[in-house]
Amino acid sequence: MTHRQRGLLLTGALLLLFACGGTPSEGPASGPASDARNRQDWALVIHGGAGVPRDSLSDERQRAYLASLEQALRIGIEILEQGGRSLDTVEQVIRHLEDDPLFNAGKGAVFNHDGVNELDASIMDGATLACGAVAGVTTVKNPISLARLVMEQTPHVLLVREGAESFAGAMQVERVEPSYFFTQGRWDRLQRIKQAASEGGERGTVGVAALDRHGDLAAGTSTGGLTNKMFGRVGDSPIIGAGTYADNTTCAVSASGKGEEFIRHSVARSMAAVMEMRGLSLQEAADRFVHQKLQPGDGGVIAVDRFGNIVTSFNTPGMFRGAADAGGRFEVRIWQD
Repeated sequence: MTHRQRGLLLTGALLLLFACGGTPSEGPASGPASDARNRQDWALVIHGGAGVPRDSLSDERQRAYLASLEQALRIGIEILEQGGRSLDTVEQVIRHLEDDPLFNAGKGAVFNHDGVNELDASIMDGATLACGAVAGVTTVKNPISLARLVMEQTPHVLLVREGAESFAGAMQVERVEPSYFFTQGRWDRLQRIKQAASEGGERGTVGVAALDRHGDLAAGTSTGGLTNKMFGRVGDSPIIGAGTYADNTTCAVSASGKGEEFIRHSVARSMAAVMEMRGLSLQEAADRFVHQKLQPGDGGVIAVDRFGNIVTSFNTPGMFRGAADAGGRFEVRIWQD
């Protein structure tokens, strides 16, 4: 083959590569190239649960939720602006949300059928794919921190109920009496739902996805589950790949909604997979599952990709949510508009 023929062959190959949306130095597909044009040094997105009807909150209650979401964002922003890790950001922001009885996680966890608060949480490091989770704990004040300890201090991913409680004792995390999780509003709702012989439809899960200045992604989710759920029921929140997922090559995701559906569709991991293998953008990946795979009312996701693009996508009337980035974005919202 002559030098000219080799040159023509190389030119043709490069033109074909560019036509397919690639570049010679590109790694796995991760959506349109435009996703990288507004790259952010850091980005943060949070949720406090999907499914809230517009007429279910008084003005005072709305202000309380928005104020708590703002405070949560500021906690995360302070860490990220100082060059802190996305993993630390996820944990600390979720701890704030767990401590606020407004949300169905930690202090505000709902009651199961037997009047017990069973808490679940998970966390994942996008840099290493390390992850940890706990399910069915009843005395751990901040389950997200215990989930991180499972990730960092054990060879396992998920610990449940008595085993998770024993591990909490060994790790000396803050424990509380089960009565700590009692809130009158949650208890009253359990009684109403029992009388109606149904299961509650709360979407009060909390979650965080973050990108730090080092280019690392992380995600975490924490919940009290569903009011009047069967004893031992576990939803998507502590299931890696369903309610939580993070991978530096694609995105970090936290979900909220009807957990069984998010498990069936492996929503969080599947979003990352279609970005990697089909070249979808973060928005396209989120909408594909929230609006095409899930049914209306099932819930939603928050996510951030490796460039700092932020997405909140849900098919419910509303979702408590907030977003911030290094470019100055700062917003908290509840409903679609």
